[in-house]
Amino acid sequence: MSHKQTRRAFIRRSALALTGTWAAGAPALAEGGPRKSPNERLGIGVIGLGGRGTANLMALRGEHIVAACDADERQAAGPRRWIPKAQFYTDFRRMFDRKDIDAVMISTPDHTHAPATMMALKAGKHVYCEKPLTHSIYEARKLTEQAAKTKCVTQMGIQMHASTTYARVVELIRAGAIGDVTDVHVWHRSGYAPGDRPKDTPAVPEGLHYDEWLGPAPYRPYNPAYLPGSWRGWWDFGSGLLGDFGCHLMDLPHWALGLRHVRKVSAEGPPVHPESTPKWLIVRYEYPAPPGKPPVKLTWYNGGKHKDALGKEEFIDWELGILFVGTKGRIAADYNRYILFPNGGSEGQKRSQTFLPDAIRHPRDWVEACKTGGKTACGFDYSGPLTETVLLGNVAYRAGKPIEWDAANLKITNEPDAMRFIKRPYRKGWTL
Repeated sequence: MSHKQTRRAFIRRSALALTGTWAAGAPALAEGGPRKSPNERLGIGVIGLGGRGTANLMALRGEHIVAACDADERQAAGPRRWIPKAQFYTDFRRMFDRKDIDAVMISTPDHTHAPATMMALKAGKHVYCEKPLTHSIYEARKLTEQAAKTKCVTQMGIQMHASTTYARVVELIRAGAIGDVTDVHVWHRSGYAPGDRPKDTPAVPEGLHYDEWLGPAPYRPYNPAYLPGSWRGWWDFGSGLLGDFGCHLMDLPHWALGLRHVRKVSAEGPPVHPESTPKWLIVRYEYPAPPGKPPVKLTWYNGGKHKDALGKEEFIDWELGILFVGTKGRIAADYNRYILFPNGGSEGQKRSQTFLPDAIRHPRDWVEACKTGGKTACGFDYSGPLTETVLLGNVAYRAGKPIEWDAANLKITNEPDAMRFIKRPYRKGWTL
């Protein structure tokens, strides 16, 4: 089975689906639809309507969208037609005093995830936030703590957690199909490396509220090299390919093996650029031993570096994937498939006992939990530490040295100078 799971293809498929749906005369999202009980009717605010926001908005079809926000009116123009009764904002800070918002879905660039999410939590709103949960490790810890205080229903947008493939792999790993797992290899062929900051300073386009888009990030003059989608390759706004896909791919080993915080992280890549993220990266994460199990090492590769690093037996020619190496065999997986390679045998599709139910669509899982008071699959108690671990790879790379991590105290113990990458200063007018 061929596999080509790219962001552009995913958004294109979503857009085509939207076109077909609305051309057929479907009711507007903001209408909400009939409810059996007033308790089932959520007032939802959505922040970020372009890109991932478009797909997430469609996942809320049938819910009561009361408010929407996007700093770029150009990106928001299409989706706004589907929610005509929702009040529109360009600055999300103006939304949270509304009494009719029960829950908030956040699909903005990484650098505004944390302030929007924290405002929602402090206002007592349930929150769904796209991955990575935050732009910095300090922000992830603070959101995890705040969510625990408020008891709000939270979910991070790592949609593959709801896939049948991931559930079956977790079952095989936990059933001991490949014995004790000692090594995990995670890869993605792509990488973002925009290079030097552009020198030209064109006028801000009409409809773009650039100051609101910048949010807490350091000020830099507007340039189309930063948005709408290319922000991922700039340290001020994104976290590179690792931040973009790390939570999706490292979610599976964290879930299957019960991993949480690392103790040591080292990284290699091209010379560190002060402005933009690397085209390729290799990160080595070392986890303490789970109870009754050996320690686990996880290696991340992007930019095609897995091809050279993995041996002939381990190399699998997939665009992205996860390879578990155990004492009795190996399991390879991507978003849509998995293959079991038992020691001394051929590849197969061995099934363990099914004990994890197939999850409902990821945003719907959050909506149902908001209505019932249930627990989501990827609440901040899980996704906060996952985000911290993923982003530590960028910290080790930018520090240029291996780092030893004291998770309990949110501290790098061997390289104090690297602590500057754990927490970033906010621009005046923005707080966490």
